[in-house]
Amino acid sequence: MKTKLLIALSTLFLFLMPVSTFGLSINLGTAADFVLFTTVGAVGNTGISQLTGNVGTNSGSSTGFGNVNGEMHSSDGATATCTSDLLIAYNQLNSAVSTFSHAPLLGDGETLVPGVYAIAGNSKLDLNLKLDAKNDPNAVFILKIGGTFSSNVNSGIVLLNGAKACNVYWKVEGLVSLASGTSMKGTVIANNAAITINSGATLEGRALSIVGAVNITNVLAYTPIGCGSPTLNGPKAPVLATTGNYALFTAKGTLTNSGISTIKGDVGSNLGLTTGFDALNVTGIVHSIADGSTAQCAIDLLGVYSTLNLLAYDIELLYPAQFGNNLVLTPHTYLLNGSTVLTDSLYLDAQGNADAVFVIQVTGAFATGTHAKVLLINGAQAKNVYWKVDGAVSLNDFSVICGTIICNNGAVQITTGATINGRVLTTNGSFATTAITVLNSSNIQTGLNSTDVNATNVLSITPNPFRSFATITITDPSKINSYNLKIYNTLGKLVVDTKVTEQSMTLKTGNLQSGIYFYRVSDNNKTIQSGKLISQQ
Repeated sequence: MKTKLLIALSTLFLFLMPVSTFGLSINLGTAADFVLFTTVGAVGNTGISQLTGNVGTNSGSSTGFGNVNGEMHSSDGATATCTSDLLIAYNQLNSAVSTFSHAPLLGDGETLVPGVYAIAGNSKLDLNLKLDAKNDPNAVFILKIGGTFSSNVNSGIVLLNGAKACNVYWKVEGLVSLASGTSMKGTVIANNAAITINSGATLEGRALSIVGAVNITNVLAYTPIGCGSPTLNGPKAPVLATTGNYALFTAKGTLTNSGISTIKGDVGSNLGLTTGFDALNVTGIVHSIADGSTAQCAIDLLGVYSTLNLLAYDIELLYPAQFGNNLVLTPHTYLLNGSTVLTDSLYLDAQGNADAVFVIQVTGAFATGTHAKVLLINGAQAKNVYWKVDGAVSLNDFSVICGTIICNNGAVQITTGATINGRVLTTNGSFATTAITVLNSSNIQTGLNSTDVNATNVLSITPNPFRSFATITITDPSKINSYNLKIYNTLGKLVVDTKVTEQSMTLKTGNLQSGIYFYRVSDNNKTIQSGKLISQQ
């Protein structure tokens, strides 16, 4: 009798242990590289979606996609391998022994601990579902849904106490339909059914189907970080040598300025006059005529160009004329094989790696629209961004560019109000500027970090950039109802003023226009954290 009781208690103990204790791990193989994939069916996009990760189908068409921060694959070796790997991952999930049964409705503020959850039929997500890792970095959540899975508008998954999207899995035996504004976390695998993700939804994870179309509309979707995913360092940065001293330079051609331009760094030409720069507004040397410095810079510039030109690209952005439009890039070497126009905003996301390098190769002319801008997020630094342009460069009024632009055999024009956080150099071509600002320093860091705090982090706001809503999470539950969050626009106008009433709460942000915002967290009227946020509407 005692033996039977001991066995029963041991079984109960094992049943209640977190699933991660058993070392449960789902092997996605190459499927981990895809943010959207189907083995059989079409993958399609409507509107402008921001995707990080590969997109593909092993048997079907891909339509409507603009620039993707990943590779597009259709019926090739990569999709064939992904098909096999996805089936293996599905079988692992399917055979995982359930530790909990759950009712069809998910969310409504409930909290789940790590485990394998079985839902017999169709399921729906409403409001927020919280996944609490209990401070276990390896905690795994598996939700096995025996029918369809859908979500209500603005519902979401909230990760608590170290939970990671890369450790969340959804095995669905039917149609997956995520409503507008849904914040989804984890890898979703639909078996023999389609996946639809509607406008304004955010997916930190993957949407993968075994036979079924995958269609999205105006979404932000990105493969999760962690769980063995590689740290992105980008390519090795070129050695700037003496070119690092210059803010503006042409090896052959005139360099002229009109209006009041403020420059940090040297300006000059190695073959042509340099005119119009007021030495009082230049923190550096104005090389009015060629000298030893400009001669050496011309030599070093060819070396920098050669280094960037010989880099093999990781990702080709297929639509150079549609560059920008809130595209998010991560540390890689990118190719734009044609004349390129930067419109609206481009985000460079270092994923927390302050040393990460970005290289953007443009085979053709490069221009920016008025007010176009490059924004650095999550630790990205201007000193680690490089642009190689084989053609003319035209940076138009009030545009903001981060990084070093190396122009080969092309003229350069930078017009009123433009700001360069870096430098612009050309191997051959006339160079004209009008009332601009250039900040040339190896220590430049003008980007926007996810936290960018001036005190210990007590609160996180994710995702950043955000769309229809953001999740506010505090580290200390005792501070519920103590912290106050205020968000301001760039004009200093208060646009959000709220108490933090839960350890993890949802803030609706659909009314905030696209742009940069600043936030402050106060406790007892004392500011304890501040930072910058980005709205992508």
